[in-house]
Amino acid sequence: MLDLERFRATPLTREPFEFLIVPEFVKADARSAIHKDYPEVDRPGSFPLGEVSYGAAFSKLVEEMRSGEFRKAFEEKFGIDLTNRPDMITVRGRCSEKDGKIHTDSETKIITILIYMNAGWESAGGRLRLLRSGNNLDDMILEVPPTEGTLLAFRRSNNSWHGHKPFSGPRRVIQFNWVTSEAVVRREQNRHRLSAWMKKTARRVVRREEGGINVGRAGRPRPAAWDSLGAHGVTRPTKRPLM
Repeated sequence: MLDLERFRATPLTREPFEFLIVPEFVKADARSAIHKDYPEVDRPGSFPLGEVSYGAAFSKLVEEMRSGEFRKAFEEKFGIDLTNRPDMITVRGRCSEKDGKIHTDSETKIITILIYMNAGWESAGGRLRLLRSGNNLDDMILEVPPTEGTLLAFRRSNNSWHGHKPFSGPRRVIQFNWVTSEAVVRREQNRHRLSAWMKKTARRVVRREEGGINVGRAGRPRPAAWDSLGAHGVTRPTKRPLM
């Protein structure tokens, strides 16, 4: 499924930080099956594999990414020992306008790998930019369209700036990281679960309010004297007019 020979033949760019881009990294004859078995993600955000369901072809892709041959290829490319370093995989299926802000990735990430799985890409937004600075999205080294089968990998550093212009809609990407410890994996998984729960709860509140029902605890309607949820999820009683 993965063309490691193509990966090995692609030179590593070292300045201003270490990265490489490998078009066609996912072999053409594997993409259709991976597309079909890709996790169904109908909302923005990153989701750990344990939070989504997927088919056999995607499972085989994950197996190859977690193989010793895959790890060895990246160790040789980046000149780094990843022995006993745990990995972490998340998937995205949709992008929101809020995504793409400039960042470097957290210090607990050692190597970041992005594999894009979008059949085509016409939008000017959603194209990842590798940047020279952390405050200018146009100060870019290069731009990577998130087209099907493309791999982008970089070593995380204090200047591994990247981001993209706003885009809202379907955008499939698999993110693979080697991280510093198992504690990082557990923390990130818990963070993703909490974030997903909060977003799901917020959507329920919006749907209820749009339906004209102000719902309180245990699903009971609130008295009319209570207004909608405040910024911190706290409701406040409205003032009664003086008679």
